[in-house]
Amino acid sequence: MIWRKIRSLFPRVEHVPPVFRPEWKEQLLEKVPLYGRLPDDLRPLLHERIARFISSTRFEGCNGLELTETMILTVAAQAAMLVLFRDGEPYPALRTVYLYPTTFSSVLKRQDASGVVTEAEVHRLGESWETGTVILAWDSVAQGARNIHDARNVTFHEFAHQLDHEDGGTDGAPGLPSREAYRSWARVFQENYSDFLKQVDAGKRTLIDQYGATDPAEFFAVATETFFEKPRQLSRIRPDLYDELRNFYGVDPKEWLV
Repeated sequence: MIWRKIRSLFPRVEHVPPVFRPEWKEQLLEKVPLYGRLPDDLRPLLHERIARFISSTRFEGCNGLELTETMILTVAAQAAMLVLFRDGEPYPALRTVYLYPTTFSSVLKRQDASGVVTEAEVHRLGESWETGTVILAWDSVAQGARNIHDARNVTFHEFAHQLDHEDGGTDGAPGLPSREAYRSWARVFQENYSDFLKQVDAGKRTLIDQYGATDPAEFFAVATETFFEKPRQLSRIRPDLYDELRNFYGVDPKEWLV
């Protein structure tokens, strides 16, 4: 099994960090164009994050999908971009990434005001669970990695949710270092989310995907996609939101995409 083969490259030896294999660079340059835009000083950080991600995360193919090294690297590289400056495990609560060949189905339960519960089958490109699971449709992962200018990247989206889960609630506010940081985040995101909802309700075109109007958690996830793939537009249209995301992720993508 390819996952076990790759995982075997990272033996669990105390005080010995996982090692990024040099031959992986060519695969990343081909499959993850954003990797090629990274400044030289950030690439070693990303390599270390990728190696740690693969060493600490189980991958499983679903619905007959045969995992390849390229699939695992493509997911790992994009997930690692969100946590370049994090010490230790990239996503401490994450245990397993499930890859489906394409769109998969899940059951959505809703309860109305009278207490009646209904179920509906919905088709998804990805899911992120608080129990340490991410589910992705491989064709969407690959397309999101290839096109670095459309602000549609399911890997960024679902791993932003993983970060959002870490403070105990999925509410659009990930773990932040201080009360002051939380206050600033809450103010900026509330102002931008409220304005975004007004634009959506008015039928206006928006830079950020309108799926973000679902709730604050989805707004954070789609804002993350926009931050990494349309950074110049976001910094121009919503500069304070861009600054909050830049402070949180520790990177400035508008300097990469020229």
